[in-house]
Amino acid sequence: MTSRTAPLSPERLIGVGFRGWLAGYQYQDVSCWEYVWNAYATTLGPKHAKSAVAELSGWLRQVNDSACRRIETYPTGCAGFCQDECIAISVIAACQNAYCPALRACAFALVGPSNIERMLAEAQDFADRLRAMDQCLSPNVICNVAAVADRSSTPPPN
Repeated sequence: MTSRTAPLSPERLIGVGFRGWLAGYQYQDVSCWEYVWNAYATTLGPKHAKSAVAELSGWLRQVNDSACRRIETYPTGCAGFCQDECIAISVIAACQNAYCPALRACAFALVGPSNIERMLAEAQDFADRLRAMDQCLSPNVICNVAAVADRSSTPPPN
């Protein structure tokens, strides 16, 4: 894995962090966490990266522990984000923008009907930390999880 050399937008910062941190859990590979650290340190500076990564870690520990299914991620280094990664970005955007119905819908879509309250509390802490560092997400990045669910349950065309 290579380190990032350019600062990331808030959306990419969250998506890269989500992807890399979960990969570290799934593969028990510390290089995934180093990749995240490098991206955060490049974007935020080492001092701010330390507290942001601590909050990211707390949130993703709860996502990992609360999920009723395997959370899907693209491989490290992919340019785009998969459905679960987009929903995770939406969770943080909804926290930052106080969009409660969207927040709860995204949380249920991401981890299922398990106890989401602790996960949401950790997400809010992470969102607040990022906001304090001027890493603010637009409400426009909050996905419509109902539309996503409808697409995933529709069979592909013949």
